[in-house]
Amino acid sequence: MALDNRSGQGGVWKSGRGKGRPIPKGRQVDDDALAEVQALLGDAPRRRDLLIEYLHLVQDRHGHLSARHLRALAYDMQLSMAEVWEVATFYAHFDPIREDDAPPPDLTIRVCDSLSCELAGAQALMAALQASHDPARVRVLRAPCMGRCDTAPVAEVGHRHVDHATPEAVASVIDAGDFHPVIPDYQGLAAYRAGGGYDHLLALRENGNWEAVQEQVLASGLRGLGGAGFPAGKKWGFVRAGAGPRYLAVNGDEGEPGTFKDRWYLEREPHLMLEGMLIAAWSVEAARCYIYMRDEYPAVLEILRQEIAALEAAGLIDAGYIDLRRGAGAYICGEESAMLESIEGKRGLPRHRPPYVAQVGLWGRPTLVHNVETLHWVARVVREGPEVLNATERNGRKGLRSYSVSGRVAKPGVYLLPAGSTIRDVIAAAGGMAAGHALKAYQPGGPSSGLLPAALDDVPLDFDTLQPHGSFIGSAAVVILSDKDSARDAALNMLRFFEDESCGQCTPCRSGCEKAVKLMQADRWDRKLLEDLCQTLADASICGLGQAAPNPIRLTMKHFPQEVGAATRAPDPGSYDTDQSLEAREPKDV
Repeated sequence: MALDNRSGQGGVWKSGRGKGRPIPKGRQVDDDALAEVQALLGDAPRRRDLLIEYLHLVQDRHGHLSARHLRALAYDMQLSMAEVWEVATFYAHFDPIREDDAPPPDLTIRVCDSLSCELAGAQALMAALQASHDPARVRVLRAPCMGRCDTAPVAEVGHRHVDHATPEAVASVIDAGDFHPVIPDYQGLAAYRAGGGYDHLLALRENGNWEAVQEQVLASGLRGLGGAGFPAGKKWGFVRAGAGPRYLAVNGDEGEPGTFKDRWYLEREPHLMLEGMLIAAWSVEAARCYIYMRDEYPAVLEILRQEIAALEAAGLIDAGYIDLRRGAGAYICGEESAMLESIEGKRGLPRHRPPYVAQVGLWGRPTLVHNVETLHWVARVVREGPEVLNATERNGRKGLRSYSVSGRVAKPGVYLLPAGSTIRDVIAAAGGMAAGHALKAYQPGGPSSGLLPAALDDVPLDFDTLQPHGSFIGSAAVVILSDKDSARDAALNMLRFFEDESCGQCTPCRSGCEKAVKLMQADRWDRKLLEDLCQTLADASICGLGQAAPNPIRLTMKHFPQEVGAATRAPDPGSYDTDQSLEAREPKDV
């Protein structure tokens, strides 16, 4: 036993009068499981913040997290079993198994059921896969957005994605037996440096003025592209003013359904983001950088591992200066404070604000948090000047936006367009509507933004332009619906997503999303009850997930009353919470 009798005397368990206990109360550590865990961890430090990384090691090796391995991990890290269990059960990509439960099958197929994939036939794909596989050998699960909306429907076999998935394509992957991610061609360090990459970083390190760089970023008009839109350079001064050590965290948990721009950039030019991150880290004198990347992007994780190692080998960073962290399937970790909790090895529960993470972030220290695309543009602004963004103007708006476009368009993908583009401009860039489809509605910024009707086709899709219509641009996750689609079904899909992804910390969101889904399944929506529920969600939820969840409900009642049995139009959603900032209502980071 791991806790045994020492010298035949029973150690602390028989140190008193009487027989004592030969073993302590509670579950005992299995020696074989402990040896397996220690072999996996090797010489790695047993720090609390690495718990999620170590859970991944065990899950990857054994296909699940058995109770015996979790006890061994808790013992080896000197944590309570409760601490380990609460983290293991919080994240969707972990499979904690109790003592008497059977482990899952060796192979898992995940089928995305978010809006773009549902429009492309994900439900039929799911049913076909479940019917064609023995559940004792292959597990078929519904999964939230995998960030591949441009190739919907999408399935994941092990860690290998199947784009435009069919039962036959999935079967072909299974027959081949290769369940590793496909690594796309991308620009490596040598090619990036040949084009001048990292020259500006090195010059700044040699004799740079961080305030001058901050002014460049502010002059460009760059705002946080994770959703909230806070001026990117302004945060640098807030963080720099705090006492060190200071940290930088990159939010790569691109979980808003319909969003895939960050993946698109990282699979092509990862060093633009990495150089932008190192420039921002230099500006605030960050002691270390953390990149939090969602587990749904296994190819991106491998690219970053390789390129971070290349940066270390080239002497551009010290070993360990960039710490890559792997998410575990929790949308809520796109909220910046929940992401920091996850980096610390905990459940991803959003923190109450204030204090804000710029003052009290990782381990209570000032922390600069930026989205992947934001840092991509930091590098370009420093290299090309503020004009790379502010020289473009359309419909009174300055700058460029990366629109993730999917749904009923001819060519789904990421399109870099002027920030003042309308939905008609976005559809035109994507090759127009798909054959046989006419525009009915669109989701401008993920489910958090709700649905807008085709009649609102002249509104610039940018920060601050959609709030009068009860919506916002968020991460510019544009999903197009046509005359063949149901706005009611789309809204229900969005609320089911929020129901699944609520962290459960606050009652309004935890119970409110569940009640909303039930009410929305009725033949006729109870308009008054739903509006009362929406008001409670918006007013009382801790973070942007619950605060924005009412948008699909309210906008559907307003613009598509005939589909939900509403005889009259709902109140203008834009009249609610007008004093709330976008940051407070949007669950993604700034």
